[in-house]
Amino acid sequence: MFQWRRGGDAAMTKRLPADPAPGPLEEYAARFDDLFDTLAGRQAFRRYLEGLLLPAERNKTLTALANTEPAVGAQRREAQGLQWFLSESTWDPEEVNRRRVEIMLEDQRSAPTAGGALVVDETGDRKDGRATAHVGRQYLGGIGKIDDGVVSVSSLWVDERVYYPLEVEPYTPAHHFEEGKSDPEFRTKPQIALELVERAVAMGIPFRAVVGDILYGEHRKFKEGLEDRETPYVLSLKPSHAWWHPVEEVGWVEGVAQAAHWNGPDDPGDWVELERSFRDGHKEVWWALEAECRAFGTENDSRMVAATTDPATLPPLTSWYLATNLPAPGSKKAEESRLEPADLAGVVRLYALRNWIEQSYKQVKNSLGWSHYQVRKDISIRRHWQMVCLAFTFCWWESADFLEDEASPGVVLGDEKHIPAADTRTAEGGKKEPRAAGATMPLMAARAAEGEGVAGAVRNAHALLEGVLGSAPASGAESAA
Repeated sequence: MFQWRRGGDAAMTKRLPADPAPGPLEEYAARFDDLFDTLAGRQAFRRYLEGLLLPAERNKTLTALANTEPAVGAQRREAQGLQWFLSESTWDPEEVNRRRVEIMLEDQRSAPTAGGALVVDETGDRKDGRATAHVGRQYLGGIGKIDDGVVSVSSLWVDERVYYPLEVEPYTPAHHFEEGKSDPEFRTKPQIALELVERAVAMGIPFRAVVGDILYGEHRKFKEGLEDRETPYVLSLKPSHAWWHPVEEVGWVEGVAQAAHWNGPDDPGDWVELERSFRDGHKEVWWALEAECRAFGTENDSRMVAATTDPATLPPLTSWYLATNLPAPGSKKAEESRLEPADLAGVVRLYALRNWIEQSYKQVKNSLGWSHYQVRKDISIRRHWQMVCLAFTFCWWESADFLEDEASPGVVLGDEKHIPAADTRTAEGGKKEPRAAGATMPLMAARAAEGEGVAGAVRNAHALLEGVLGSAPASGAESAA
């Protein structure tokens, strides 16, 4: 802030302090103060975070965040201030995002380690209005069907202890561009995801592999982009994923799994027993297959790993078909590759981490009002999403004492008597470096702890985090033997 003197000289004066947020939320918010050039911006930043974190029966629209009446209250100063904060102020959501990630990197308890996964994912929510940026008729994961709405693509870092978003980008449907899909500015979801991977590597985020669902596993250019960058991946395939093959050969992934020898748990043939552990204490026996076929194999550029609860029937809801470029231990590819080898348990573990996000992250986003914005401009939507990411990350930052220093993998080989903690010393992007020695449904808190006032924001952060931890993979795992 400048104070002008006679003669035109300027002298710096101390910034006016914002009305503080409750408890540790103020300490967290103060870390971002230098990114807002006005007192009004710093005030609105705190009030917005408080509103997102507070428990509420209403959708977290601007009037709800400002605690005013749903319709009439939109004209009140409190709601108008938050509207200005999203639409007319000058703060840069990318700068705020970088600061948020830097804060998580500072603490070893929350900092990413190379044993974790870089998950790319997309989600969509219903939105009306032709004037709203990025709206289009498309499949919306938030409601599970095709409708008018907005889709975002995110990158997230995750291991058995913690996960949080790194970046988020909106997907813009082709009809928003003059030349449609031929327009040079148009980007598919996998193209956006590949850019997010590149940015995570540029930020120095370590990870064991990029993990993605069928959308990314079935996208040839996405996989080729990762392979060209020598970036490790574990990506899901459709059961019907097929390749050219002679008529006498099996030529699709589910068919390969069906053809593998299996005569029950006592005579598993080609299948290897795994054990998945969950934070609520229960364990499940899974079975994994290293496929050897024309398209995939331990000496091919890409492996296919099938994982299921029942090799005899391959239940659709509990059967995965995974493509990975992580080499198999002991193979010639492992000797030639710069990527760290991964056994069957390691590959299945990485994909299982994605399920934690699938079953709880999207619900937490709803609790924090991810899709409740009532703004139309691109910059306003981006700012709202960034505030939700901040609120979610605050839950981890404020409760870092909940986190173990180290966690055992949630998937282990069934005949192992002792399983070391998940490797956390692989170099950035899954490259080799000398090493030293699924999820249940979330227990989402229905309401925050009793209490009144803005202090409930912190209490609700605890309640949300307890729900997240309830759906996490186990912090420890024992053998199935």
